[in-house]
Amino acid sequence: MRTLRFTRIAMLQAVLMAGAHAQDLPGRKDDAIPAQAELVYDKGLRFLARTQNEKGAWNDSVGTEPGVVGLCVAAFLAHGEDPVNGHYATNIRNGIDFILSQQNDKNGYIGSSMYNHAFATKALAESYGVVDNPKIAPALMKAVELILSSQKRNRFGAWRYTPDSRDADTTVTGCQMVTLFAARNAGIAVPDEAIRKGLAYLNNNRGSEGSYGYTSASGGKPTLTAVGVLCLDLAKQRDSKGYQASLEYLKKNLDYRDRYYPYYFEYYMSQALFHADDATWREWNVRNIRYLSTIQAADGSFPGNQGSSFNTAGALLSLALNYRYLPIYEK
Repeated sequence: MRTLRFTRIAMLQAVLMAGAHAQDLPGRKDDAIPAQAELVYDKGLRFLARTQNEKGAWNDSVGTEPGVVGLCVAAFLAHGEDPVNGHYATNIRNGIDFILSQQNDKNGYIGSSMYNHAFATKALAESYGVVDNPKIAPALMKAVELILSSQKRNRFGAWRYTPDSRDADTTVTGCQMVTLFAARNAGIAVPDEAIRKGLAYLNNNRGSEGSYGYTSASGGKPTLTAVGVLCLDLAKQRDSKGYQASLEYLKKNLDYRDRYYPYYFEYYMSQALFHADDATWREWNVRNIRYLSTIQAADGSFPGNQGSSFNTAGALLSLALNYRYLPIYEK
């Protein structure tokens, strides 16, 4: 299995080297991939591939939202699947085509919320230079420009539900920030000022004990804190004021499970710990693999009230740090 996976990655890297704007897919270098993680991931991908419809989306309650399709596409790419000739190449390309079909030609907006826009744009960034589709580059640049212009219109220098929102919150802002870092990895210009303002807003929502709140520094939760820590990780600001307190807060909550948005928490917690602290991430990873393997259904999906496509993609992406085939998942 690993030999096949490395063959896929070699093919991906060949595609990347052929393009002037290709992004580097570093892959994992040392650690063995846990067999249980591979089993869970393979079952999950088979479920996503089997349940994708002819339009490139999914038929569950949220599966036609472009952001969810973007997370599903990312789940394939994060496993090192070859989007050119691989087993899931058609799934990847159809997912990208669906995302492109949902973009507003005039302003670049994808979907009907900034959540959707961010996750869909991130998928385009991760596909840029890897998936052979000339429509990706202009669509990605338009989508990034909308994120930046939305921030300029926002009185907090951050983001909320729509491009014209005047208020902001931690989760939507975190989505845009991670997407901007992914766009940078793909070679798209993102001003330092945009990153600085986004981080400043997130920092204002951090309490004295290190936890992040939703729209203020009060009512902090592990899910929101994982979002804030990941953004600081990606900005290489681990020495910034309050970072260590936030990391310690997450370390105290390794057994936490978000009852409302469990896979959203899994998705961010895994990334935040991976970039922040290797020993803690390894501990979390063992627990996470064990937990996900016990709740995965026989068909490869994951339970929950957010839709099987989102649940499954979120769960798989929380395991993606075991593979590290996308730049955003490399330290």
